[in-house]
Parts: sequence; C-alpha cells; structure tokens
Amino acid sequence: MFFKVLKSIDAKQLFGLLRFFLKKPGFAIPTISATIKCMKISEREFGKSHHLHNKANAFRHALWNLLIAKRCLKWNKNEKTVLEWAEETTTWHEHFSPNKPLAKTMDLHNNAVGRKFFPQLKDASEEKSVEFLKEKTESAKKIISPEEINNFENQLVYIED
Repeated sequence: MFFKVLKSIDAKQLFGLLRFFLKKPGFAIPTISATIKCMKISEREFGKSHHLHNKANAFRHALWNLLIAKRCLKWNKNEKTVLEWAEETTTWHEHFSPNKPLAKTMDLHNNAVGRKFFPQLKDASEEKSVEFLKEKTESAKKIISPEEINNFENQLVYIED
C-alpha cells in the first residue's frame, strides 16, 4: 500500500514529503506505519467507502490521528509532542492533497477529534480503540456548512451519506 501511494505522487510531492519527515526523522517510521495500518483497518471495516466524505471517512481520520500519536509515543514519551506531530502531519496532508473547503474542514475536525480521544485510548489495544471509534462513528453528525462544526466539538462529522 505504501508503494502504491509513492507511485501516485510526483517528484515535487515526494521531495515535499521527505522534507516534511526531516523535521522529526524518528517519527517517520511510526507515522508511515500508522498510516498503512489505518488504511488497512478502514478497508476492513468499511471497504472502499472510507474514501468518500461519509461516516467511514470520519472514522478513518480520527483513527489516523490516534494511531500516529500512539505509535509515536513509543519513540517519544512526551504526549504533547506526539499530539502536536499528529496534528502537524495530518494538517500538512490536507494542504498536500487539497479538498473542497467543506471537506477540508470536516477532515481537520475529525483529525482533531481523534487526537482528543488519545488520552483515554493511549493505553488501549488496537481492537478497543477501533471499537470505541466505531461507536463514535455511529453517532457522527451530518453537516452542510463549515460553521456547523462548532456545534459538534467532540463528535465526528460527515457531509454525505
């Protein structure tokens, strides 16, 4: 899967990615590993539907941030540092692979929600973390404007069924 992603990006994007990981090279492997694992879990749980702007996508973004933080915590025990890295990484991705404004706002919000769950899930097994996020996904709220996100600070959101 990682090589599939690498094949899909051009040289400029690849150098941007390498430059990004030079900031914290010790986090490169856990971040890539978390990304691959997140995609595999999302495929297993939701099939290809997680590529849309639906509840499955909300799950994937929250899980991605959670897994990045959890895996980086094994390399660096500072929770604030790993959460900042997860935020920086996933926000960078939103600029690297831009979406329409509402989809981008949704993704950034769901990324943040995943990081908010980190304190209570940092020691949980992967299975428990997935189960927890799937429960949160069931109660995700549909939005039609970026302003609505303010009403759902600790909840996952989506924009299409």
